[in-house]
Amino acid sequence: MINNLTEYNSNERAADFKKILVINGSYRKEESGTLKVTRAFLNGIQSERPCGVEIMHIADLNIKPCLGCLSCWGRTEGECVIKNDDIRLVRQKILEADVIIQSFPLYFFGMPGTTKNLMDRMLGMLTRYQGEKPPEGGLPYHEFRYDMSGKRFLVVSTCGYCQTEGVYDALLAQLDCILGKDGYQALLCPQGKIFSQHELDARSDIYLQKYSAAGVEFARNGRLSEETLKNLQVPMFDERRFKLVINKFWQDEIAAGKAQSGEK
Repeated sequence: MINNLTEYNSNERAADFKKILVINGSYRKEESGTLKVTRAFLNGIQSERPCGVEIMHIADLNIKPCLGCLSCWGRTEGECVIKNDDIRLVRQKILEADVIIQSFPLYFFGMPGTTKNLMDRMLGMLTRYQGEKPPEGGLPYHEFRYDMSGKRFLVVSTCGYCQTEGVYDALLAQLDCILGKDGYQALLCPQGKIFSQHELDARSDIYLQKYSAAGVEFARNGRLSEETLKNLQVPMFDERRFKLVINKFWQDEIAAGKAQSGEK
């Protein structure tokens, strides 16, 4: 039973990774605004250190809901009783990858339902709960069954709010329980609706350059500094300008809905 997640306070094996797995939790798949941010980050990595990248869209996978039977902790230890879906494929790809990136937009202060469904089915990769007290010092609640030495876990997420403060608290608390506070890094991006406003593409392309620069830093160091993570959360527009952008978005949506229904 091994819990050897990369410690992000060390540069050891910083340049060892060769294979990156992106698990895209957006229902929009390639049209995802969050994936646009993730690709900017990947472009920075590959400009510094070419490596293999695979993107899996959860929306294309057959992932059945967890039954809550806990057989993966007991009768069929380490294995899920559901055999006729794609969860084994996902698990194998996670074990083969050096860097695992979860890419998804914030949905109602958490991860999208399909992403949470996949995460639930990962329970068998962790050791069972046996009555221990909650861990201290930011450690994860469970150890991994597999040697995860050198693996790096990242989360890339956009939200529709003007800022990231507060709105990500519930999601980050959940990830802290699963991976531990030092077991992953989160690249958070506010004002995500901007990426669906194509008239702002020129402006957003400039904004995405800092995510590419973050990719270069990650390729060199195997981690991102706290300063960089904070900089990635700085929004593109100030509050006044973003209100204009988001209000136009909703006006267009309402107008499109009326046109679709034939309402004047």
